[in-house]
Amino acid sequence: MNGASVVQWLWGGTSGARLARLPLIPLAFVYGGTMRVRASAYRHGWLATARLPLPSVAVGNLSVGGAGKTPLAAWIAARFADRGIKPGILLRGYGADEPLVLARLVPGAVVVTDPDRMAGAARARAAGAGVLVLDDAFQHLRVTRDLNIAVVSAESAEAAPWTLPAGPWRESRHALGRADWLVVTRKRSSPDAAAALVERLSAGRRELPLSVAHLALAGFEGMQTGEAHPLGVIAGGRVLAAAGIADPASFAAQLAAQGASVQLMAYQDHHAYTAADVGALVRAGASADYVVVTEKDAVKLRHLWPRDTPEPLVAQLHVSWERNGALLERALDAAGAREPLPRSSE
Repeated sequence: MNGASVVQWLWGGTSGARLARLPLIPLAFVYGGTMRVRASAYRHGWLATARLPLPSVAVGNLSVGGAGKTPLAAWIAARFADRGIKPGILLRGYGADEPLVLARLVPGAVVVTDPDRMAGAARARAAGAGVLVLDDAFQHLRVTRDLNIAVVSAESAEAAPWTLPAGPWRESRHALGRADWLVVTRKRSSPDAAAALVERLSAGRRELPLSVAHLALAGFEGMQTGEAHPLGVIAGGRVLAAAGIADPASFAAQLAAQGASVQLMAYQDHHAYTAADVGALVRAGASADYVVVTEKDAVKLRHLWPRDTPEPLVAQLHVSWERNGALLERALDAAGAREPLPRSSE
């Protein structure tokens, strides 16, 4: 069992996992309390905040990953670009893969990596950006934003309810009180599971606008050639899935749902692939019909993969809105113009 598998098991629902994380629960109380005190200090003005120089939309998780914030941030940035507004995408700089992924998903966007979001905003503005999309910024409270989006995945409902390190949560669900909008995403979870999570999160927060998105596989692309392949290409085939992401199990389940027999090789989130890793993947892939990777892994594997070996397929995700998608689009338009946000439901 590798590190990623250990963490997934520890935060899971088995009796063994519940017992193993008991010693971590006091640390979770300390961590969670620290985050609440920090948020309170910003809310009461005891810690200073600054206003970004351009209209801004922040996207972030309550959990440590796997909720789909990067695909959502890319979708938001692409929507602004489609409307003739050059987006600047600001990242804190953790994980060298995310800037590369966003640059590929949103051609023409200004992608800036800087832990100082004000400095990053100035760089994006100087490069011609007219709006800012802050990726992984829900806990970044030093800057105010025009639309603050919290993302929670339906798959996370299966995880331990504790904050770090006993569970995957950066903050408790009380932190949703500072969100302007909530997006529930689902990958392998059913629409009913997403609806059940919506009801739980909506309890006591009926005024919080909420949308639901399905992050669905849309097809595949050759990692080196860029050749497009339909979803059905893997049906009935043997697939080796390589995933250095926060939720590799959902990726494997999405592939299996297309009728493939899937062997998963999971790595830690933001895994830095080595030549030895590639060699292991090539050997394991020799007995498969396809090697399939995520976009996040492809940006690191592309220059390492041997040219004399069949290229992996890169899974393409599509954001499909199942609830209040049009309302969120209107909220993005309002944020881009720094106007009041719409509040009515579809």
